[in-house]
Amino acid sequence: MHLIKSQKDFFAGLLFMALGVAFALGAGTYNVGTGARMGPGYFPLMLGVVLAILGAIEIVKALVIGKPDGDKIGKWIWKPVGFIVGANLAFGVLLGGLPSIKLPAMGLIIAIYALTLISAKAGSEFKLKEVLILSTILAIGSYLVFILMLKLQIQVWPTFISG
Repeated sequence: MHLIKSQKDFFAGLLFMALGVAFALGAGTYNVGTGARMGPGYFPLMLGVVLAILGAIEIVKALVIGKPDGDKIGKWIWKPVGFIVGANLAFGVLLGGLPSIKLPAMGLIIAIYALTLISAKAGSEFKLKEVLILSTILAIGSYLVFILMLKLQIQVWPTFISG
């Protein structure tokens, strides 16, 4: 009898725990503060703790609750992984620019459209009209939340458009 009764749940729990520990350790480089006066490290620390706890729960569940087939992990499908990683890299580069190759920041709106269009290619279906509608909703929502409500100083449009 195998100790791990669900490989998928077990390794998902390990991933959650690893991310949680990484966030918690990363938060240690910032001032955490208290619940009443939160510092910049407070949220990453709490996020890390919650992720680690969820990961531990998932690991225990994987060791206790069995699936008829053992819930084996399948092969990695590299195409979707590549599109998701590439979409996030493109978002970061477009949002902040890449000074080493003299690529200026393209702003929030273009970065969101690129993120959505590239990551949508990871799925089995790609419907351009639906992806563009989703991109527009995400761009408007991000503008409302981050720029208007939170008043973050993020470049919205490329310099050649906004001046």
